[in-house]
This record gives sequence, C-alpha cells and structure tokens, in this order.
Amino acid sequence: MAFAELLERAGGVGLFQALQVVTLLLPSIFLPSQLLVDNFSVATPGHRCWVHMLDNGSEVPTNLTPKALLAISIPLGPNHEPHQCRRFRHPQWQLLEPNTTATNWSEAATEPCVDGWVYDHSTFTSTIVAEWGLVCDNQSLKPKGQAVFMAGILLGSLTWGFLSYWFGRKPMLSWCCLQVAVANTSTVFAPNFLAYCGLRFLSAFGLAGIILTTATLLVEWTTTCRRDFTMTMLGCIYSTGQMALGGLAFALRDWRALQLAVSTPFFAVFLISWWLPESARWLIITGKPDRALQELKKVARINGHKEAKKTLSMEVLMSSMKEEVASARAHQSVLELFRVPTLRRRSCCLCVTRMTADGFLNSVGRLGAVTGPLIRITRQVLPLLPAFSYGVIPIASSLILLFFVPETRGLPLPDTIQDLEKQRPAVATGNRREVIIIESTWF
Repeated sequence: MAFAELLERAGGVGLFQALQVVTLLLPSIFLPSQLLVDNFSVATPGHRCWVHMLDNGSEVPTNLTPKALLAISIPLGPNHEPHQCRRFRHPQWQLLEPNTTATNWSEAATEPCVDGWVYDHSTFTSTIVAEWGLVCDNQSLKPKGQAVFMAGILLGSLTWGFLSYWFGRKPMLSWCCLQVAVANTSTVFAPNFLAYCGLRFLSAFGLAGIILTTATLLVEWTTTCRRDFTMTMLGCIYSTGQMALGGLAFALRDWRALQLAVSTPFFAVFLISWWLPESARWLIITGKPDRALQELKKVARINGHKEAKKTLSMEVLMSSMKEEVASARAHQSVLELFRVPTLRRRSCCLCVTRMTADGFLNSVGRLGAVTGPLIRITRQVLPLLPAFSYGVIPIASSLILLFFVPETRGLPLPDTIQDLEKQRPAVATGNRREVIIIESTWF
C-alpha cells in the first residue's frame, strides 16, 4: 500500500502509464503466435508412400490413369483410403481386373515407405512434418518436440522470477525478447529436427520470462484503481494475437515464412523495451532508492505533475517504504504461510475452498456434457438456437458473478505480512475503512 501512495504522488494515472501499457502490450500480441504456431508449422498433411512407378515421370505407363497406378502401388488403409505408411513391394497388376479389391493384402506383400513420402500441399505448401518426415514410425517425434517446448515454459517460469528479482525486471524483459527473437528466427535455418527442438526450447524459456516480467511491470507501475483495467487489456490483446495468428497462417502457408513473421517483431520489441523505466518498487527494495526517486520524478514529469518535485523526496520515499524494505530484507520461507495467524487461516481456507470448488465444477461439467447433445437437438426447431444457447449461458453466468461476487476494486491489498497483521486490529478499533477492506477480501 505504501508504494501505491508514492505512485499517486507521481501523478497516479497519466501519459506515462498510457505509453507504458502500449509498450508492454506490444509483445503480448505476439506471445500467442509463439505458443500456438505449432498448430500450423507442425501440421501433419495428407501423405502416402513415394512409389517409383507413380511418382517418377519417366517410368509412368502411358496407358494407365493415376488412380489405377495408385491402386496397384498403395494398399488401402483402415479408412479405405490409400495407406499412409505402407506400399506394395511389387505392383499388384491383378487389382486392375474387374470385381477385384485390395482388401485382402497381407503385411508380407507390403513394406514401409523406404523412399519417403508424397505429401498433400493443398493446405500447407511446407510444414516441419513434411520437411523431416515426422510421420508413420517417426510420428512420435512431433509430440516429443511439443513436450520439449512446454518444458522450456515450465523451466522458464521457475527461473525468471528469481532472475528478475536479482537483476531487475527491465533487463530481464529485454534479454528475453532478444532470446526469443534470435532463437525463433534461427529455427528457420535448423538443419534437423533435433536442432529445431533445441531452439524452440530456448524460445519457450524466454517466452516465460516475457510473460512474467510484462505482468510484473504492468502491475508495479499501475495504480490500484486502474490495475483491473490494465490486466483486462492484457487479456484482450492476448486474444487479439490468437485471432491474428489464424489470418497470418492462412496468408503464409510455408512454415519458414510463418516462423519469420512471428519471430522478427521481437527484435523491435527488444529495442523498444530499453525505453521502459525500471520498477521503482524493485529499486527501493533492493537498496537503490536514488534511482527509484529519479524514476518516480521522471514519471511525474511525463504525467505533467509539477508538484511532485516538492512532494517527492528521499525522506518521503524511505518513510513510506520502511516496512516493505524491512520485510524484503527479512528471510522468508514457505513457513510464513502458517506462522502468521491471519495468513494461516486464509491459506487453509483457500485449500479447502479450492478442493470443494474443483469437485463442484467437475459435477457441473458432467451436467453440461449431458445437456450438450440435448441442446443440439433444438436445431431441428431453429438452426440458430444451439449457438444462441451457448452464448446466453456464459453471459448469464457473467452477470451473476458481476452482481453477487464481492468486489475488491479500488481497495488496497496488503503488500507485506505486516500489512496483513495490521488488518485484524483495525476491526477492533472500529475503523470503518479497514473493516470494509477485510470484509471485501475475506475468503
């Protein structure tokens, strides 16, 4: 709560916050493309075995149609389409006779696609699957590559929080943008699938850092009254990026072109990120109050808050952040969740509430699975009725949450354990403002 007061002294909400939000939302619009681009670049096109007689133009008999050549070269698969992973060892000329089918072929008469595959390029002109043959016996490599990418996200989520605390939010954001830009652009030149997976791992590792540092800077430079709007904008921009990726993939059917299109913007984000100021809150907590005061005065100047030169001083800054600095320097561990009575009660209540809610949501989900087919039946009465129902139900749920869930908007949440411990005595003294805060945030 103390830093929120300092931020208000620097102008609260103004031009600086608007510029910072726009700058930080810029990488957010490209984040979904990195997370979802595999749906297009690693798509599996239709394919079949490469056959000399069918695909080598010099050996194709002129008196046979391509359909006939396909019938004598490729057996039928389980779906009665040409098999994707097997071919006849020798042409089965008897299949050209009337009333003859290829349903009785045996494994002995076929062999794997030893000469590679022929791919359908009607949807994608080129994909990673087609480039390195990640089909048939190699099809397990595709999910393994995606698992490597998600492992990078996981490891990055565990790492960048500590690094941003040790070295600062701004340097880590800039480094992550550069790492994502270089690693993802390099995938275009990857010589094999193993190198591609390694580069995607580095990219995912950096993406986790961008997500964490972006959200942290947005929260730490935004006042309480505008924080909800800022985070909502972050979610909207993220959804916009998801929609834009579909259009981009439709325009760029080659995986290399698509990869470059979603990677090169991070070079621009890397350059722009140097304009951002470091988090003043982090500077104060890590013992750099002089730089923090400079950043706050810079914010006040951009916001046109001229009185900040008088109201912002080193004495005001240190007195306001005294408790937060002391709390940050104290050794904390997970045991703090249970040492403080108020925090212990809330932690235990959260666990019980979560498990209860999880079970209830699973039950409601089963109810939705039961009613879903019944709702689809209503299309016989009115074709638009199922879609209308699926739209009305979420809107009704949102309205219920809007009017009946307690609001915490504009209320200062505790920054330190000391703030949390002070809330309980405030109730006994009859401080109405503190009572409202506790009631509104009580679990």
